[in-house]
Amino acid sequence: MAALPNSPLISVEEYLNTPYEPDVEFVDGVLVERNVGDWLHSLIQSNLLFALRRKYPHLKVVAELRSSVTGTRYRLPDVCALLAAPKTRYLLDAAFLVVEVLSERDVMSVVIEKLKEYAKKGVPNIWLIDPRLQLLYTYCPPTLVEIEGEIISTADRSVEVSRSEIFAE
Repeated sequence: MAALPNSPLISVEEYLNTPYEPDVEFVDGVLVERNVGDWLHSLIQSNLLFALRRKYPHLKVVAELRSSVTGTRYRLPDVCALLAAPKTRYLLDAAFLVVEVLSERDVMSVVIEKLKEYAKKGVPNIWLIDPRLQLLYTYCPPTLVEIEGEIISTADRSVEVSRSEIFAE
């Protein structure tokens, strides 16, 4: 993930009112590209969306919703689950669950920075999934905890997804 080449500083308003293809994150006035689009990343993202929507119809589960983490930073979580639909076009409040799916080119220090931002925003449940190694993690600041069992769940255990649901081909 890197700043777009020759990306001038822009305002939050310009970012929020401009369509980008593919969509980009916004970090302190700079447009930042995301590492997405490969088969494994897309498959895991799709599997999560399907499993969460099927099992928990009360949740609003979406992909890549522009989400404010600070006044000058917007991220695009791979998957987020909300307890209610946002009242604005973009998510300004903390999601109930945020999931990041690693891409082959992701840099772990950048991913951890994003996880910390979600936690600081107040997201109570943060998952990280590595599709290549089929690893599951929860982020409980300041620790990234590997899930060794079959199930990954929210802290209150109200939402659970199995490895077989996530890594289904």
